[in-house]
Order: sequence, then C-alpha cells, then structure tokens
Amino acid sequence: MTLSPLTRPARLRPGARIAVVAPSGPVPAERLEAGLDVLRGWGLEPVEAPHVRDVHPELDYLAGTDEARARDLQEAWCDPSVDAVICARGGYGVHRMVDLVDWAAMRAAGPKVFIGYSDITVLHEAFAGRMGLATLHGPMAGAETFLKDPDTQESLRATLFEPETVRTLGLPTARVLVPGRARGITYGGCVSLLAADLGTPRARTSARGGLLVIEDTTEDPYSIDRILTQLLRAGALDGIAGVACGSWAGCGPYESVRAVLADRLGTLGVPVVEELGFGHGPTGLTIPLGVPAVLDAPADGGPATLTIEGPALA
Repeated sequence: MTLSPLTRPARLRPGARIAVVAPSGPVPAERLEAGLDVLRGWGLEPVEAPHVRDVHPELDYLAGTDEARARDLQEAWCDPSVDAVICARGGYGVHRMVDLVDWAAMRAAGPKVFIGYSDITVLHEAFAGRMGLATLHGPMAGAETFLKDPDTQESLRATLFEPETVRTLGLPTARVLVPGRARGITYGGCVSLLAADLGTPRARTSARGGLLVIEDTTEDPYSIDRILTQLLRAGALDGIAGVACGSWAGCGPYESVRAVLADRLGTLGVPVVEELGFGHGPTGLTIPLGVPAVLDAPADGGPATLTIEGPALA
C-alpha cells in the first residue's frame, strides 16, 4: 500500500487554547513554566493537563501512571475548547500508554494540531495509522532547545500560525549523502522508536511512497547500525522514496555516524539528505508528518532541502 496524504488540522490563531500533556517522562517545573511563557507570548492560552507535573511513585522516569498519562491525552483531545496539543517533553513511556487511549473517541473529536518528538514518535505513528491525521514533529514545551534557541521557536511559531511561510525546510548544515530528487509523504521521527514499534498492535506495515525523516540521540554508531538493519530486515523501508536525516546528538563522532548512514541507507537506491536540522540538535526545525513533500539532494552541491508541497496546516 502506497502512503497517501493525511488530514491536515487547522492552523492556530491568537487566543487558541493549547493543551500541554506529558505522555512520557516527567518535566522539570522550571522548564515547563518557561515553555508556557513562550506559548503565552505567541498569544496562545496554554492549558496544563491534570497530570502534566506528575512523577510515577515508583518508576521516576515516567510522568505519572500509564492510565493517567493516557487519560490526559484523551481528555485534552476530546475537549472541544482545545485547538492543539503539545507534549511537555519526551523521555520514555509512550509505548506503555498508547494502547490505553480510546482512539475511537479521539477520532470522533476531530482533527487538531499535535506536536512533539523523540519518544512522541510512537504517538505520531498512532495518529497517522489510527486517525489518518497529519502531525508536527516539533519542539516540546519543556525541551531545552525550545527554551534556548530562537530558530527552533520561530520554526514552530510560523508553522502554527503562518504555515505557508515555512514550506522549504533545512539548515545550512544540510548536505547530500546520496544524490537525487524524490516526492513522497513524510513520516518518521526518532529512528529507535520506529524500530521498537515493529510488531506491535496497529504498527505501520508499509511505507511505500514515503519520505522517511529520522534522527536520534545517545545511540552509538553500532546501535544506529542495528536499528537501521532491523528496519531493513523487517522490510519496513521497502519502497520508500527518500530519506531526510536530522541530528544525532550524543551519538559519537559524526564521521562514524555518517559512515553508518551511508552504508545502511545507501543500499536503498533513493536520495538521502543529512544534517537537515531537526530533532535533538541545537536547532530543531518543525517537520510536518503525513504531508506531500519533495526531497532535493542535488549532485552538483546545491542546497539540500525538504519542501512541503502545501501548507502543513489548513
């Protein structure tokens, strides 16, 4: 099955209410407060989910119990006064709660903007597969990059309010790993989470025609090799149109990471762009998932870019 464009939610306008949820790990209070201030500065009205500041009583790497985290996401989504949902941070925990969500109730509530990255990749895949909804792989309210980097903030702000102004994506660091030009539907996120999703209920079974966007953090080069090899052996990359790679923060010397990417992705026969500028790096561009895009990896050394064919949000 070839990937098709997903439903685009409506763009935000000043005064929109944006719910903040913590589906994975706990977020430090001071970082959450700073992120809420940024959102208020954009004219949004952030609304904290009831358990967004929780810490699991025994497993302190989780933001509260699985049931509470799932309920927060579902209730925020089903609240008709909420226009968008942004995650507080990543960490670990989405795989534990994703199947506790009532996805039928979420579908009935209609499309909204959903934002996050890292462990939130699992929810991006769930929104795509279970709701047919395009989402935003973008910074989270309590993420350090969001709080410190103006380019990261502006990429998200413009995507939310003026999506037609941010259709061509890529930092000056972007380079061609494998030349070519490809059109497809964007999907992906944190590559270790894509691999961890394999074989789980409702996991993606085909990515044919997809433009894969991947990044990760604190994975050694051999581990990235293992992750990509698992995806290749499982057939999860069969038929994809191209690959856009983001940051690999804390993954060792980039020359070693680059060698792994070239070795594993170079066998696909599709264009590959590296260091596009999204994910866990010092700047995290907002990348729409589930939308038609063109990946340009010119052989003549021209700029490598990912161009969204229409505004990310309606």
